[in-house]
Amino acid sequence: MDRVTAAIAVFALTILAVAGAIVYFFNLTTLLKLIFGLIFLGALLIFGMFSAITVYARSLKFSAISLIAFLMSGYGLYSVYVWNPAGIGTVIGVFILTLVFFIWYISEPDLSIAERFSSPESLMKKENFRAAGRKFEKKGEYEKAAEAYIKAEMLESAAWAYEKAEKYREAAEIYEILAKKQEDTYYWKEAYEFYKKAGDMRKAAECLEKYAKDEPWFWEDVAEIYEEIGDEEKMREALKEALEYYKKEAEEEGVFWEDVAKLYEKLDEDELAKGAWVNFARYCEKEAEDDPAWYKHVAEAYEKLGLKDRAEEARKKYEEYRKQITTKAE
Repeated sequence: MDRVTAAIAVFALTILAVAGAIVYFFNLTTLLKLIFGLIFLGALLIFGMFSAITVYARSLKFSAISLIAFLMSGYGLYSVYVWNPAGIGTVIGVFILTLVFFIWYISEPDLSIAERFSSPESLMKKENFRAAGRKFEKKGEYEKAAEAYIKAEMLESAAWAYEKAEKYREAAEIYEILAKKQEDTYYWKEAYEFYKKAGDMRKAAECLEKYAKDEPWFWEDVAEIYEEIGDEEKMREALKEALEYYKKEAEEEGVFWEDVAKLYEKLDEDELAKGAWVNFARYCEKEAEDDPAWYKHVAEAYEKLGLKDRAEEARKKYEEYRKQITTKAE
């Protein structure tokens, strides 16, 4: 038994011992008075504090609720004092019913009382599409919920409902509408994801292409999709867009020359690829002056350039560095 379990067991046994002693030396009524008295006293203090806060905040609705709960707690405490079991039971019953109502209410916080007792079909007839959508959603009828949300012009909720119904194409089409309507590229990314799930890779590529115009590091992903579906022309266009992005990045941070070189290779621009590999090799050699781990990349760059002697020289420097690291670790 661990310490926490042991502490809980000791605490529980202590409480039982105290309760038993009260019943033995006094009677069961005294124990019940003590228990209910502490409960109602605690409730009185809590609701008294809430009443003061809500009155100060000038919240009429919540101050009225808190004040009623405060008065009920006071009546419960008085009933304990005079030992009125009926009064105690009434207060406890009211609190239980209130709690049940509260839980039921927050289960659908955006529906009115009348809407809660209406069927989704009747709400559709009344053109209360928002509430109907919520009701259909709760019943697990997600496709009907989506249709209701569309009529309510709640497009994001409709897309979510279609996703739950595994109607991925319909969800993607809604995200396309949202992307055009709100001019937010985030929705193009969502449309791409759902067209991909629907198996329509061309539409997925077209949506990701629009997303890549604002997030250019996705151009390579666009190229991969077009390559997958066999559209070489669109693949090359995407690769060129990716190349322009990485060339700009490489001017600021030389490590991106490797990406530039690989893109030139994919575009069959061998001479330009060699120039990029040279730039990458120079960058890595400079970095290797401070961190010899970069000699690994120096060797890879010279391998690409066909300079086997220089590649071997860089590889030896890298291996020596690794040996030093291993020796220090031992």
